[in-house]
Amino acid sequence: MRSPFEFPLTMIFLFLLSLPLDLSAADAISRRDGFLLIWNSISRPAEVTREKPYIDVSEGEKGYKEITYAKSRGILNDENTSFRPNEFLSVSDALLLLFRTRNIERLNEDGTTDFMELPNAPDVSALAMKYKISYDVEAASLTEEALLALMRDLDFKLASEQHEVSLYSEKFHGKGTAFGETFDMHALTAAHRSFPHNTLVRVRNVANGKSVVVRINDRGPFVQGRNMDLSLASFTSIAERSLGKINVTFERLGDVNLVQACRDQRLQRRIVRDVLLNPGIPHSFALGSTLDLTSDQSFVVRDIEYPDGVRLGTQTWVTGEEAFSFTPAITGLYRFFMGTTSGRVREMRMEVTECQST
Repeated sequence: MRSPFEFPLTMIFLFLLSLPLDLSAADAISRRDGFLLIWNSISRPAEVTREKPYIDVSEGEKGYKEITYAKSRGILNDENTSFRPNEFLSVSDALLLLFRTRNIERLNEDGTTDFMELPNAPDVSALAMKYKISYDVEAASLTEEALLALMRDLDFKLASEQHEVSLYSEKFHGKGTAFGETFDMHALTAAHRSFPHNTLVRVRNVANGKSVVVRINDRGPFVQGRNMDLSLASFTSIAERSLGKINVTFERLGDVNLVQACRDQRLQRRIVRDVLLNPGIPHSFALGSTLDLTSDQSFVVRDIEYPDGVRLGTQTWVTGEEAFSFTPAITGLYRFFMGTTSGRVREMRMEVTECQST
């Protein structure tokens, strides 16, 4: 059976090959507009910085804050004094910006990655070959349509790329993270070598299709071939703890402050003192996502009330290694009535919203 992505990817590839990449001033996208198009696609805030700005991008001009912040983070070249905002954006510079904003690490000659090192201009060819991106290195400009096609092509390949992730829990519980937080193994968090702090990432287990949205709040792991450490709550949301490590895909959603409506990180976990849900019912949840709940103790989902007033009345018992899965069908407030074997019942509420992810 043909993959549902096969046709559009083929069209994107043919579209790229058909585009004249060395264009007139009327068609070519500028370095300023091209950078902002790439920057805005990752939903990352531009923070105030003490970085010395480029001499040709003045405060108050379009993109000043984003360009200056990207310069401070090494996404733009901080050795140059000028940005040349109105010149054409070349294909090779566009690819370098794409690789850096996606936090793709440099490749060594043996194919391993250079931990936490963003690529430089000489690395573009090797990375383009790795991700099978066809482009003309000599092309001095490209259109907005061609840039968007490059972005979609790379982002699809990154979302399809498989990664090995591992579990970290009791050994680090209560200790400090690289970003000054206290690690809580019961929170939906993860450690990544290069994703920015507070980035939300949807992690999907390729073995069973289960997914969880995690917030990056630590650095690591620093082991070749392994690309993320998941907290206990994150890992056990999509796999059995005993596995220790699994293969997953990543979908980067953006900064938690920009896509907070997708998922409220506060969790309702306690039915009674000794019966805790893992990871728990969030206060806010994204329409179309699947909520998976487990517990060390048996529990029962006695009833679910939908936003339109319909009550499901599931009386679903969950024991041992089992999980209860729920995918909301409409937006609005859901009421879960969670019970124990002793007959105790607690109501938990979850607001389901439509979430625009990048």
